[in-house]
Amino acid sequence: MELQEAYYKTPIGIAKITGNEEGIQSISVLDEDINPSEQIPQALQNCVNQLNEYFKGKRTEFDLKLNPQGTSFQKTVWEELNKIPYGSTRTYLEQTKLIGDPKAIRAVASANGKNPIWIVIPCHRVIGSDGSLTGYAGGLWRKKWLLNHENPVKQQSLF
Repeated sequence: MELQEAYYKTPIGIAKITGNEEGIQSISVLDEDINPSEQIPQALQNCVNQLNEYFKGKRTEFDLKLNPQGTSFQKTVWEELNKIPYGSTRTYLEQTKLIGDPKAIRAVASANGKNPIWIVIPCHRVIGSDGSLTGYAGGLWRKKWLLNHENPVKQQSLF
């Protein structure tokens, strides 16, 4: 089945979405300035709608048919990423323990970096053990933006 693609404007760049009736295969953020798609293929419409709701602060979980391409190890890591709740973070070490191999920290970090489905599989929610924002294929400024979007600091009024 032929892959379809669409370009969607987000607050942090143009997202390229590819997929078909078998599911979303990739969502990546581009640094180049490409015009958003005027027509969204039917197979990608639900993904665009859900991303739109996410960026408007109206969606905290995605309900999409996903079809990421990768090794069985990478898919295991990505499945574990999907379990990190909205507004939460987890360290790379915690991730390795959850997949059952605390010594595989570099392999887990590498699999996170190869995550083909930006935002929906939330690799941006993984941070360093010291709380630092380490590595993010889309750029650390985007990781920081996404974490702030998901967990904005609520100012409390003193009066």
